[in-house]
Amino acid sequence: MDILLVDGYNIIGAWPELRKLKKTNLSAARDRLIEKMAEYQGYTGYKVIIVFDAYDVKGIQKKYRHHNVEVIYTKENESADERIEKMAIELNNKRTQIHVATSDYTEQWAIFGQGALRISARELLTEVEMNNQNITKNVKEIQEEKPISRIPLSKEVAEYFEKLRRGKQ
Repeated sequence: MDILLVDGYNIIGAWPELRKLKKTNLSAARDRLIEKMAEYQGYTGYKVIIVFDAYDVKGIQKKYRHHNVEVIYTKENESADERIEKMAIELNNKRTQIHVATSDYTEQWAIFGQGALRISARELLTEVEMNNQNITKNVKEIQEEKPISRIPLSKEVAEYFEKLRRGKQ
């Protein structure tokens, strides 16, 4: 099983769309990140856990699922980095590969020590964009393969009927 631990505010600060949204509405930026990570989770099969520092929600430590993504707000005096390091240790086993998405250089070195792999914010954004392109391509291919008629016809029979319809026998 692959698990992706995401440093939420680090990613929001690094992705242009989310950074811009954060300036006017931090809550909307968090929600948009969660949506993008839910799509990523659905496409890759990774279990995604997003960790946010507790600032802006002082004193409230909470954990919930949103769009089937686990979202964690740390306790008041705990950074997202500290929680991610603890989780990397707790979740690491022979059948689980931990990936950590952050551009925090210090955090990257700390998670290497826990046996986790790192992915920078830019690399994750590139991967998310490529996944979206693949999804769009797959949907387009499926739609193109969709039969025009309600009666399933072979390609040859459909071409014959199309010639008849156009008056070209």
